[in-house]
Amino acid sequence: MNSDSVAASPAEETPELAAKAAKKAPKKKTARRDQPYFDPVAYGNGPDDSVEATEADENAAVTHHSVTVGGAKIAYAATVGHLVTVDPSSSKPDAKMFYVAFTKDNQKAEQRAVTFFYNGGPGSSSVFVLLGSFAPRRIKTSMPSFTPPAPYQMEDNSDSLIDKSDLVFINPVGTGYSAAIAPNKNRDFWGVDQDADSIKQFIKRYLTKNNRWNSPKFLFGESYGTARSCVLAYRLHEDGVDLNGITLQSSILDYRQAGNPVGALPTAAADAWYHKRLDVHPRPTNLEAFAEEVAEFARTDYLNALRKFPQTDDDVVQKLSEYTGIDKATLLAWSLDIAAYDSRGNSLFLTTLLKSKGQALGSYDGRVIGVSSGIAGKIDPNSGGNDPTMTAVSGVYTSMWNSYLNEQLKFTSTSSFTDLNDQAFLNWDFKHTDPTGAQKGVDSKGNIILYTAGDLAAVMALNVDLKVLAANGMYDFVTPFYQTVLDLQQMPLIDKTVRQNLSATFYPSGHMVYLDGGSRTQLKKDLATMYEAATTNAVAMNRIIALQDMTAAKMNEAVKR
Repeated sequence: MNSDSVAASPAEETPELAAKAAKKAPKKKTARRDQPYFDPVAYGNGPDDSVEATEADENAAVTHHSVTVGGAKIAYAATVGHLVTVDPSSSKPDAKMFYVAFTKDNQKAEQRAVTFFYNGGPGSSSVFVLLGSFAPRRIKTSMPSFTPPAPYQMEDNSDSLIDKSDLVFINPVGTGYSAAIAPNKNRDFWGVDQDADSIKQFIKRYLTKNNRWNSPKFLFGESYGTARSCVLAYRLHEDGVDLNGITLQSSILDYRQAGNPVGALPTAAADAWYHKRLDVHPRPTNLEAFAEEVAEFARTDYLNALRKFPQTDDDVVQKLSEYTGIDKATLLAWSLDIAAYDSRGNSLFLTTLLKSKGQALGSYDGRVIGVSSGIAGKIDPNSGGNDPTMTAVSGVYTSMWNSYLNEQLKFTSTSSFTDLNDQAFLNWDFKHTDPTGAQKGVDSKGNIILYTAGDLAAVMALNVDLKVLAANGMYDFVTPFYQTVLDLQQMPLIDKTVRQNLSATFYPSGHMVYLDGGSRTQLKKDLATMYEAATTNAVAMNRIIALQDMTAAKMNEAVKR
């Protein structure tokens, strides 16, 4: 009998044999156990609401998942809960902020990027960007068509950014389950500068709690979140937190230009192109090339026509009619202003283009149409989700967020989740002090003149390795893509080398670019390119780390004094 086939009895087994057997035996994997969490705290969303200091905990639900991105299976943890931010002066807790984080397993901090996401409003939670864009799971919609009622579906997101970065979705105070901590009130955080400082404190707390100070850091803001990103990036720099990259999706960087017809015209033309209402023959086949043609007309002949009105040039009015699908008489009645609104807040262009069909276009995505006849035409377009674009997806967002949060991420609460807080918007303080000390928020008459492109220019000039990607949907009438181009061209950043860090991309989609499947996939590719450029340049990475070290040293020296 072969001696190799005879096992030693327990009495005969020596320590040496036991050690050898242990080395050969396959190691058992420790099962990753989910940690559900029930939160009984009441999170009020009113201006004077807050939670008690005794409720300022940082508990969280932790669950474990995997997703396949780019052919590779990625194991990750989802953490859902709160972080407590502190007043930077007193170091006393001032807010309890709700977040959802997706982190890839077994990664070294200095080799793994972390991206902080938020929506806009102001007054919006991050549920829209979380469920729609680059998290490991996403909702399925029928965009640009109406998404029928339940049952809805979620799916693994093959376009997720989890292969490039950990993802943290932040809910500002008064949204989600975030609230001030007494004696502070929610309204104390509702302002341009107050909000940026609050998000800054959250990011610093996240970096500390999770040992991520040496990770490459990115911001991703949408809509008002782009204005937030500009202010936030500069204020983070002042606190020694230098970023590697910023994504500005659907930008509004200069409120003085909101409703600028020159910036809006290419979007109107794109809408008319999509709905086959152009009077251009033959019909253009390439949307981007056509948009460039319209942009050239907008900044030259159209701009001159607006300045000269009521004097008119018939050839220019005819060209404007061909590009927009609106007859000349109607354009003249609008004073040629393609971005004009009526007294109830209805866009004249969006409600006129398909009026003969009893339909209106979505302001967030002009491809989307809604009924505008009968009582539907009398509903306030600015209330809740009445815009055709929001109506098309609000049901799936609401249902699937509750299902995903409670059943898959295993976080439950007795409080109502605040996805959009109108009270925050109505009570928002738009005053803003820019890096030079100038007031850029509200004029002497109370008009909003918020300008944050200067903050972006300042932080790009100070952190010369910062990459910035501006991404816009071509059918977005809320933050028109060509207005973003104009704002970025005119911002006070002179250095040509630094300007090379700034790029702009455009997609056949709307305000929420990622709800269009093809656009989401292309945007993910563009993001991957930006992340690679921002993290693989060793010299640039070392400069960013040096900037942080230098600022930290100055802060320590100030404390010693």
